[in-house]
Amino acid sequence: MPSSNPSSIKLALIQHSCNEQREQNLKLIEQRLRSAADQGAELVLLQELHNSRYFCQTEETRFFDLAESIPGPSTELFSALAAELELVIVTSLFEKRAAGIYHNTAVVFDADGRLAGKYRKMHIPDDPGFYEKFYFTPGDLGFTPIDTRVGRLGVLVCWDQWYPEAARLMTLAGAELLLYPTAIGWDPADDPAEQQRQLDAWTTVQRGHAVANGLPLAACNRTGTEPDPSRQTEGIHFWGRSFICGPQGEMLARAGEDEEILLADIDLRRGEAVRRIWPFLRDRRIEAFGDLKRRYIDQES
Repeated sequence: MPSSNPSSIKLALIQHSCNEQREQNLKLIEQRLRSAADQGAELVLLQELHNSRYFCQTEETRFFDLAESIPGPSTELFSALAAELELVIVTSLFEKRAAGIYHNTAVVFDADGRLAGKYRKMHIPDDPGFYEKFYFTPGDLGFTPIDTRVGRLGVLVCWDQWYPEAARLMTLAGAELLLYPTAIGWDPADDPAEQQRQLDAWTTVQRGHAVANGLPLAACNRTGTEPDPSRQTEGIHFWGRSFICGPQGEMLARAGEDEEILLADIDLRRGEAVRRIWPFLRDRRIEAFGDLKRRYIDQES
């Protein structure tokens, strides 16, 4: 279904902590979705892997039991809520595609409950505390926006947010809004200065994507401290700080560290106005970008 081309939308981000009980997490999300709808939201972005704790701190095969098929129980629940509340909902699920093939998948439901589309996370990290390559097969759906009642959504997931190529390809395919379900936090062992540098870098790079592409952007992050199941580290302190910015990187709304429903009105017409004065897409030297397909350019080659 094509976008109905609204000139503006009210966007909500639901930032919350998670525990080990799936049903409790889903109950909380449902309550927050209803509250967001009562406050006039038309589009709601949820955080990454919101049904459970962030299980990728360790490599354990038992956590594959958290994965589910799409369609499946979660899609049935969110489809019904989307239709009842007349919301477009962007979810983030641990997808079981087949035995041994699992994905980190964003699933979008239109305001009539229809499964509008999905995006499988393309960039998969493998760092201390974020052992995602053990769990997730890299996405194979490409960078394809999803059409909904509120517009054409460029949905990416967490580690994708560090890659300008991903945001650019979504933009070139016609995205009107960039959305990032996220799970990022601090190692409690890092000193405060390092923690601040990481937070500033995370915010800055995404605001840069908004500016470079002339699009509004939203990132919805987890919050709360989640223990390391192996007890070898102090766990991860997810920093929250979800935010919504406009096409020049201007902050429209920003959460703190606590649980919050973050709301902002998005003027979808501003993107075109900004691109008229900053025509970055027009002036790209695409004939000179062939080396972007290379992993690295060795000086000797």
